[in-house]
Amino acid sequence: MGARVHRRSGTGRWRGALLAVALLAGLCSCGGAPDEGAAWRDRLQSVLDAQATAVRAGDESAYLAGIAPGADGYRADQRRVFANLERLPLAAWSYRITRVRDTGGGSGGSGGSEGYDGAAARAEADVELRYRLRGYDHSPVTATERFAFTREDGRWYVSSQLSGGDRQLWDQGRVTAVRGEHSLVLGVGRDSSELRALARVADRAVPAVNAVWPRSWAARVVVEVPGSLERMAELLKAPASSYQGIAAVTTGEAGASEDAPADRVVVNPDAYGLLSEDGRQVVMTHETVHVATRAHTSDATPLWLSEGLADWAGYRGTSRTPQEAAPELARTVRTDDAPRALPDDADFRFGSDPEALGRAYEGGWLACRMVAERWGEGRLMELYLRTGRGEEKHEGDGTGVDGALREVL
Repeated sequence: MGARVHRRSGTGRWRGALLAVALLAGLCSCGGAPDEGAAWRDRLQSVLDAQATAVRAGDESAYLAGIAPGADGYRADQRRVFANLERLPLAAWSYRITRVRDTGGGSGGSGGSEGYDGAAARAEADVELRYRLRGYDHSPVTATERFAFTREDGRWYVSSQLSGGDRQLWDQGRVTAVRGEHSLVLGVGRDSSELRALARVADRAVPAVNAVWPRSWAARVVVEVPGSLERMAELLKAPASSYQGIAAVTTGEAGASEDAPADRVVVNPDAYGLLSEDGRQVVMTHETVHVATRAHTSDATPLWLSEGLADWAGYRGTSRTPQEAAPELARTVRTDDAPRALPDDADFRFGSDPEALGRAYEGGWLACRMVAERWGEGRLMELYLRTGRGEEKHEGDGTGVDGALREVL
């Protein structure tokens, strides 16, 4: 089983691993004059700018020069992170401070940029990280990080990375990168042969989606494989129990343009590893549908349709019977307890009753399967596109899903 975890651009919602941070005009908790505060923040920004330049240039010494003397543990961690970044096809990397606060320790008081006597001072900052993978991201991916800074002998350094920000795969251990024909697979703590096998599965998923999806898309998939379920949950900033039994999820901007960053398919190695070869292909094709349809998926798209379409494409061309692919619903039919309506969005909530979650996915798949068989695959795609352009999910006045169903079918 797989799923999409939406993030939205501007007014919508981001996935759990990305926090929205407002850009403040001045400093938070700073007592200096506005021009002093701006200068103080600029000094911290210059430290990060130098580190970003070092990442782009592949200059480890320059990158580590921005780390505070004595921060040996953090320095060792960042040496590993830098080595991981060198393994990625980075086309862009930058930082932007969005909020800072003086945490004391210097004679300059609560944040004035002048008047320090050379003693250490401390600060913390929320930082927007923007990066782009060459050949995969049309626009930068944005994430939030939090850093602590120390001022020693008149110079500012980064002293640690604070909790509360986003965690990235390269923070979790040594990254291995495998390129496929249509895919980039990034893994931590996974054997390279396992990642190559996953790349082959992803490479088959892309043409399978192209065979049914009528709109253009990048036709490339970025797959992240953390070392465990717990590490997966860390990337998504959610309890591990939420993804128990979920083989993979897709993160991305719903309703974004085709120039948006590539979605990331995040694999749960615990659940994915238990699947058969056919099951792995179904899951990866399912997730690839989410990647392909992202620009035409909105808050108006009900989950029974987005997840049902993904499962329909995943099972398309396989020999799975409805009884085999929908065992939970088959059991309810045999007990004369069949559902009387399409599954609601709340039925797809992770961490709930696994049998109920299974029935929701199966119900969405059977609905899309019925549309494709009765009205044709083209009408199923038209229904998806028409619904994604709507504004409400459950309007009965012809403007929502009800209207889309009547108009298209």
